[in-house]
Amino acid sequence: MRTRPGGRSVSRSGFCKSCWRRFAGGGISKLAGDPVMVDMFADIGAGQWLRYLVGALEVAGGVGLLIPALAGLASLGLAALLTGAVFTDQFVLEQIPWLPLACLVVAAVIARARWSRTEAVVGTLIRR
Repeated sequence: MRTRPGGRSVSRSGFCKSCWRRFAGGGISKLAGDPVMVDMFADIGAGQWLRYLVGALEVAGGVGLLIPALAGLASLGLAALLTGAVFTDQFVLEQIPWLPLACLVVAAVIARARWSRTEAVVGTLIRR
């Protein structure tokens, strides 16, 4: 694994391990039916099924960050999910999407730092 200019790799710094709480915690609050989340998804107007789907994907992505071989793929999936969240906040809820943008940057940093390992995992899956 390559080391970043600061001298520590993203995995050794515990960055992935500290980020998983944010992603999995957000997913758990959606799955548990937090009233704020229920109201937000009602405002979106797509139905509560979307809250369950997004919550499950956030939990899966958060858990994926804990598994070194899957951290890059998990962060790519979270980045895709967060891109949708940014557009939803901006255009549907008409809010400034600061939180999803910040989380998107974090997911992109993890994905970039894990890119070589992600390529290896995908290459192994394709060869099978």
